Amino acid sequence: MRGRARWIWPVLWIAGLAVAQICVAATAEYRVKAAFLYKFATYIRWPAATSGTPATTFVIGILGSDPFGASLDDVVRDQTVQGRAIRITRLTRQEDALACDLVFVASSEEANLGKILAFLKEAPVLTVSDVDQFAEKGGMIGLVTTDDNRIRFDINKAVLERAGLKASSQLLQLARIVDDPRTRRPR
Repeated sequence: MRGRARWIWPVLWIAGLAVAQICVAATAEYRVKAAFLYKFATYIRWPAATSGTPATTFVIGILGSDPFGASLDDVVRDQTVQGRAIRITRLTRQEDALACDLVFVASSEEANLGKILAFLKEAPVLTVSDVDQFAEKGGMIGLVTTDDNRIRFDINKAVLERAGLKASSQLLQLARIVDDPRTRRPR
């Protein structure tokens, strides 16, 4: 028993270190994704307010389990979007997304993705997610982590425009534009 104790602690220590590195990598990944969300908000134009009263707050909602932790709050602290202060809200119901300007759909909501996107179909709410093939499935901007751990993004321009949103040419140049399967013509 005593011989086993000598080698078990180093093994447990190494395993703990590996888990810690994975957690740090995940935290860094979502800090970068948080910065992307903020930048997307600055390069998208929303339609003029229909109520006649311009909103004073830009609302970013996270629908589902929040993968950002404090990263998103830290990234947007003291920032503005089009002169509006930013507020982060965690959403539990898709209906609450209508009160947001930008909604990040967490991977915990992947099973409900079709329902969520159908609900927000023509609402002027920028939808962003890192769910696999999000833009191809009808979302507006899909965050993609490449094999070499870089983050790029796909834009479904047709869905974006159908909701009355307009991406700047600079943002479109950096993105991979994907087709909206609902607008494809049969061959």
